[in-house]
Amino acid sequence: MSSRTNPTVAVLMGGPSAEREVSLASGRACAAALREHGGYNVIEVDAGPDLANVLTDMDPDAALNCLHGRWGEDGCVQGILEWLHIPYTHSGVLASAVAMDKQRSKDVFRAANLPVVESLIVPAEQVRGGHVMVPPYVVKPNNEGSSVGVYLVADKSNGPPQLDESMPEMVMVEAFAPGRELTTTVVGDRALTVTDIITTGWYDYDAKYKEGGSSHIVPADVPSEIFELCLDYALRAHKALGCRGLSRTDFRWDEARGVDGLILLETNTQPGMTGTSLTPEQAQATGMSFPELCAWMVEDASCGR
Repeated sequence: MSSRTNPTVAVLMGGPSAEREVSLASGRACAAALREHGGYNVIEVDAGPDLANVLTDMDPDAALNCLHGRWGEDGCVQGILEWLHIPYTHSGVLASAVAMDKQRSKDVFRAANLPVVESLIVPAEQVRGGHVMVPPYVVKPNNEGSSVGVYLVADKSNGPPQLDESMPEMVMVEAFAPGRELTTTVVGDRALTVTDIITTGWYDYDAKYKEGGSSHIVPADVPSEIFELCLDYALRAHKALGCRGLSRTDFRWDEARGVDGLILLETNTQPGMTGTSLTPEQAQATGMSFPELCAWMVEDASCGR
């Protein structure tokens, strides 16, 4: 990033994806944290179709990317920033695109000997018409985050899921991985810690973002072998995808199966940064305040990521 005094940082937020509201919350929180840290001229940018023109006119020293979901997390906005030669945070074009594509990221994880469950990409109409996998299984878009559009089919007696018409034409059907929900954030080349996410039901959109939707135990009270494996798997997933900056990898752990019950679900290259988000909480638990974390991301910003 530029060595100018009080560099201008464009905080990118909002955008057109299904995760717009969460992105706005993340962006506002990060902008406030940078102002609290001091030393930056912070400008909040709600990313629209004219984003390239807005950034060209602004000519910021760096962009803190707080966009979530399609267009902001899948390599598209990263390509705009590369084209404009604006240093930016998080992962680059290729890593962002691959991580956002759940099926292709699983191929990368398998090649890196990381444990994942069976999954298929099939037409949504086929899923509505009958079971394409023996239940229990999960149906979700292949390229959305924050548990947007996720359906859990517990057993055959439930019948096939009647997917909402807003679901894409092709969807992922994934074998359900039972157990506890664990997650680990990677910052730079270091896996921070493990969080155990406690919720009364499915860890869906509301559980992630509504006040009281879930509770977090940091560090997770799990056997040391599982704890260390989460750190190892998260860092290996981050490197295998070619991620930069920070990422967060989610797991399921079936206690009854021990080490064999730890399954990698996905890696998020733009994890949430709201008041209930897991990554800021993990940073705080390992000695890095939220303003320090946001400043670290800005100082880490670059092109060619």
